[in-house]
Formats: sequence, C-alpha cells, structure tokens
Amino acid sequence: MGDAEIIPLGTRGRPGRGTGRDKPSSSSRSLAGGASPAAPGAGEDTEVPTDLTDEVPAEAPAELPIEPVTDVPPTLVELDASAVDPVFGEALDEAARPPVTTTPAGVTDVPFGELLAAATRAAQVVFGEDADQKLAQLLAFLRRRVTGDYEVDEYGMDPELTERFLLELVRPLATKWFRVEVRGVENIPTDGGALVVANHSGTVPIDGLVTMFAVHETTGRSLRPLGADLVFRLPFIGELARKSGATLACNEDAVRMLSKGELAAVWPEGFKGVGKPYSERYKLQRFGRGGFVSAAIKTGVPIVPCSIVGAEEIYPLVGNIPILARLLGVPYIPVTPFFPLLGPLGLVPLPSKWIIEFGEPIRTDSYDSGAADDPMLVFNVTDQVRETIQQTLYSLLMRRKSIFH
Repeated sequence: MGDAEIIPLGTRGRPGRGTGRDKPSSSSRSLAGGASPAAPGAGEDTEVPTDLTDEVPAEAPAELPIEPVTDVPPTLVELDASAVDPVFGEALDEAARPPVTTTPAGVTDVPFGELLAAATRAAQVVFGEDADQKLAQLLAFLRRRVTGDYEVDEYGMDPELTERFLLELVRPLATKWFRVEVRGVENIPTDGGALVVANHSGTVPIDGLVTMFAVHETTGRSLRPLGADLVFRLPFIGELARKSGATLACNEDAVRMLSKGELAAVWPEGFKGVGKPYSERYKLQRFGRGGFVSAAIKTGVPIVPCSIVGAEEIYPLVGNIPILARLLGVPYIPVTPFFPLLGPLGLVPLPSKWIIEFGEPIRTDSYDSGAADDPMLVFNVTDQVRETIQQTLYSLLMRRKSIFH
C-alpha cells in the first residue's frame, strides 16, 4: 500500500478534503491570536512569512482593546497587562513580569495567638478544665509503653493498661448505654481475698467486663476474672484478658490468687449460661461441680453472690448454627433478630437497663481444713449460692419497670 495522501486542512473546499492548496487561506490566518482584521480583498491569498524574526513589520500591530473585568473576586491574583504578550496572548518570562499581588485587600497577618487560644478553649470544653494534665498523662503513658517502663504481675496483669485504657473503653457502654445501677457494694470486702460468683448471660460475655468496671468504679479494687480456656486460645482476646487480670478458671490458680488477697470472680454457668436461648432467660443453668466453692473453702475467703439483670436482652438468642460452630471450634454461632441479617450493624447491643446487686457474703472460714474435699458439703454450699442468685434475679426483675427502663 502506498503512502497516504496528505490533505491540507482549511475552512473552504469540499467537506473532509480541505481546499487542496499548499498555502493556508486568509480565513485560516485570521484565526491566529492578535491578528488584525482582514482588509478589503482579503479573500485573495497572500504569503505568510515562515521566520517571524525576519519578516515582522517594523511597526507593531495595534493592541486589541481590553475591557476591564469587574466581577472577579478580590482574592484572585491580578496580573499587570504588560506581563502578557500583545501578539500571542502568552505570559512573558518570569524575569519580565511585574511583581504579583497575592494578599487580598483588607487582610492582615494571621492571628496565630488568637487561634491557639480558641483551640485551647475548645479542648477544655471537650476534655474538661484539666485537658492539659490529661494530655500530659497520655503522653507519659505512651512513652512508658514504647520504652517498656511498666510492670505486670505473675498472672500477666497490666494495672496501668487496665485502668487507663481497657476500663475507660467500657465506661461509656456501662454508664451511657446500659445505665448500670449497682447495689450492695458494702458487701464487697475492702481488702483481703474474696470470690464474687455471678450469673452469666448475653450471648456475648459483656457482663464480665461491665462487672469488672462496676467493682473498680465503686470500690477501687480490681476484679480478677477466672475465665474458660477458650478465652485464652483466641488471638488478641486472650492477650487482652491476661493484661486485664484474668486467669484460667482452674482450682490451682483460684486458690493461689485468693490466698494472696485478690478479689476474684467466676461465672459458673459458663457457655451454657451465656449461650442459652432467649426463651430461657434468667433461668440459671447448672453451676458445674462446685470447684469455686472448694477454692473458697481452702483459702477461707467469703463468697459474694452477684445477680445481673439486663444482660439477657442485649443480644436475644433465637437460634444457633451448630455445623459452623463445630468447624470454628466454638460453643455456638449465635443467631439473633438482627445478626447476621443486618451484618455488622447487628453486633450493636440493645440498650437494656442493667442492675447489678452484690448479696450478703457467705462465710467459709468456719469450715475445717478438710471440708473442701467433702463433696456433699461442696454441693450444698454451691446450691446455696445458686439459689441466692436465682431468687435475687426474680426480685430485681419485679422492680425493673421494663427492659429499657
């Protein structure tokens, strides 16, 4: 195939073919910026010089009249007319341009002092009058985290991380969302070992976190949960549980913790309680084999019954997916009215009204040293604790106006 035909483009001639002439027409030349109006007889073709520096006439063409623009905002940069080439309408070199005015008229220097004062006032409104102190404490806390200048106990608890971070995350949930009401705080010993025994519910064990916060907020003591082994096998969750003071729910760890004067907590229903269907709410499940009673008798510490109302309604459990639960190695996969139907939105707990009541302590220091090995005694004390919690739940439910009030 031969070379394609080159067709000069113009404004006259056949459509798509141009004029067929080697030189541009006068109409083409009139499209050039700054060209003077065509003189009479402009229809005739004239040659255009190829070297502008040699063929430019001695007399420069007259400048086109420029009408002033009055609607330009004052913040725009205004260029002097001498900074634009009169022939081609292009900007001249930077060296040839006059100074450009960039500061709008009537605007003075930025008042940084006033901006800083306004930011300080805003921080005080959000964080309180001691915002500076809180910021300094936060920076010191982060520095200790980075440098490793903090302590953990033999169980892995990090007191500073628990008080300043973990419990503070629970605070808005407990105080604003669930509006927790705590009763019977005077039944918790101010010092020395004690074992808090509570009912378990809620599909997701949030009741343990809220109880930890309630005890620390009302007594200043750290509640040390005794958790199932599954909790410590979970990635990230197990590490946080250790740092918050939790330990394995075995008799040896419980005895060692209680003998050192710690305030421990156990939820004997386990996953059978937290994963029971909504139709069985506030009906306590079996309290295991009474291992917590044996640990309390061995150490002679009191048992404090704890009844929690409100946790049953945060995730109403209406179904389960056992096949998926077995594949994942978890006790159950919950199905609620909102999950998994609404996806992540279904994970938001319902704002039920919570009441936590600590009952009168059950003393164990009157038993002899071998009583912990007596199965009938352990069973009787276990049944006493369970019945106390169950009756307290019924009483609290009668006092509560509704699920959300």
